Amino acid sequence: MSDNQSSSGSDEDFEPREELGHPVGIAEFSGVLSKWTNYIHGWQDRWVVLKNNTLSYYKSQDETEYGCRGSLCLSKAVITPHEFDECRLDISVNDSVWYLRAQDPEHRHKWIDSVELHRSIREGRREKGGIQGTIIIPPPLADSGYGSESSLRRHGSMLSLTSATSGYSATSTSSFKKGHSLREKLAEMETFRDILCRQVDTLQKYFDSCADGVSKDELQRDKIVEDDEDDFPNTRTDGEFLHNNNGSKEKLFQSLSPKGINGIDFKGEAITFKATTAGILATLSHCIDLMVKREDSWQKRLDKEMERRRRIEDGYKSTLNELKKKSHFGGPDYEEGPNSLINEDEFFDAVEAALDRQDKIEEQSQTEKTRIQRSSPVPPADVYSSSGTHRFSDKPRSQSSPALIVRAPPQEVHRFSTEVEEMVQNHMTYSLQDVGGDANWQLVVEEGEMKVYRREVEENGIVLDPLKATHSVKGVTGHELCHYFWDTAYRNDWETTIENFNVVETLSDSAVITYQTHKRVWPASQRDVLYLSAMRKILANNENDPDTWLVCNFSVDHEDAQPTNKCVRAKINIAMICQTLVSPPEGDKEISRDNILCKITYVANVNPGGWAPASVLRAVAKREYPKFLKRFTSYVQEKTAGKPILF
Repeated sequence: MSDNQSSSGSDEDFEPREELGHPVGIAEFSGVLSKWTNYIHGWQDRWVVLKNNTLSYYKSQDETEYGCRGSLCLSKAVITPHEFDECRLDISVNDSVWYLRAQDPEHRHKWIDSVELHRSIREGRREKGGIQGTIIIPPPLADSGYGSESSLRRHGSMLSLTSATSGYSATSTSSFKKGHSLREKLAEMETFRDILCRQVDTLQKYFDSCADGVSKDELQRDKIVEDDEDDFPNTRTDGEFLHNNNGSKEKLFQSLSPKGINGIDFKGEAITFKATTAGILATLSHCIDLMVKREDSWQKRLDKEMERRRRIEDGYKSTLNELKKKSHFGGPDYEEGPNSLINEDEFFDAVEAALDRQDKIEEQSQTEKTRIQRSSPVPPADVYSSSGTHRFSDKPRSQSSPALIVRAPPQEVHRFSTEVEEMVQNHMTYSLQDVGGDANWQLVVEEGEMKVYRREVEENGIVLDPLKATHSVKGVTGHELCHYFWDTAYRNDWETTIENFNVVETLSDSAVITYQTHKRVWPASQRDVLYLSAMRKILANNENDPDTWLVCNFSVDHEDAQPTNKCVRAKINIAMICQTLVSPPEGDKEISRDNILCKITYVANVNPGGWAPASVLRAVAKREYPKFLKRFTSYVQEKTAGKPILF
């Protein structure tokens, strides 16, 4: 596949050619990587091929001949090793992101090296034959007119102070609107510069004249000495004069005086030069003072500009992050996890929206089933059927429903018998205690006869809040409620949060090990649970005690249902204790369902595992547990309506 055919290619991504017209070969690299598909299917293994600076993936190695399912050109790709996951790397091109995971950190490192190798070779080809930079060689210093041993002349291209500062005119003009004195001082410096240049020219001429005069005198002296060496008169040289025999002296060479050469007053020029340089220094000092005074206002302007720039950059980053969230929301970084990028408020909103959708779907489903029931005849009756019609009468069942049988205290012994007995005793001892006056228990929901209490407990950041609910239901017995709660044949009729379940092992007629997975509520991870469910009738200590039935569900381990990476394994310890209260009928009438009241005590200790925020877990528990109790008790009431009472 050529680069211009990739899903993220551009006009710059064509394969470069060598002199003979053939591309340089790069070693192909391929293997199995896990690719994030979506939040429903999660990570899936894919066959990934790196070839010709293009990364392509196939569903499997056997399907490579049918064409790739997607590809990315690596010319402009950004490869990011994950900060926390040592096996993961993200490859993004514009708004397209591939989330990939290797089987171990070593394989991830190999993939990253291979990708960088392809990119570096491609960039090397592009640089070949490109525009080369121009090297500028400055002229020799001696040619600039400065530093000569025989000259002291002014450089012909000297710039004035005004022209030297012209590059800053855009800012300096506005800065000096109120600083007229600074411009005046700059004008004075320009004047001083002209004066100084003229003085330098004058001094240069003076030095040149002095040098010429000395040379002429030396030449003339040498000539006289050579001509009169043999018969030179008896004279004596005294300074610059020749003494004759008659006692007179004649000046041989004219001495140099300050005004002797071109009328130059050397001393005056030196004084003027000194005064000019002093004026320049004084003016510069004044300019510095003015600039220091203006520094505060410049600093304030700079601070304002920097603050404005910071706000703009923050706004840009915030907007960019929002765009990334919108384009990649639902990726592996935006689901439940220790380093999730989704914040607690967004997590809560997403969970609440998903639960609302599920409730709406369930409501529509119940409405449709009710409509079908009203328009269809009553199905054949079971052993407890009656002429009454209810919304659960034609529910499909996952397996045949056994007849309701009164179970005496079990005599079967299995490998979990000791654990079951211990759980039953603990629940009968502690679960029935009144929590109304306990300050540790908070009443979170109260709807009619139903009350829900919660005690906040956290361990290692995981919410482990024990929950206790009490409820009273008319017209059903504790045995009936426990039967429908325990029997998996009716599970799908009233439980709306389960995706699928199966009985892993049947221990006895009243004890089974069940594995079930719950529907995923994005962005939370999917949960599964493996638990032992046992139903038990509690023998009364005296005849005044109510008839009591109990179902306890607690987590166990089983070799046929090991934890997987697709689900977070939750741990549970749940009990439903149902006590039947019977009021005597009037006269000789038989006991009817109007005389029956079932008092329910439901306790739940759940360790959800994972990394869901505590506030989200508590809000979901407060919302879902009351709905579950109302839904389940309504189901049992309608299911048993018109049937013989099962004590």
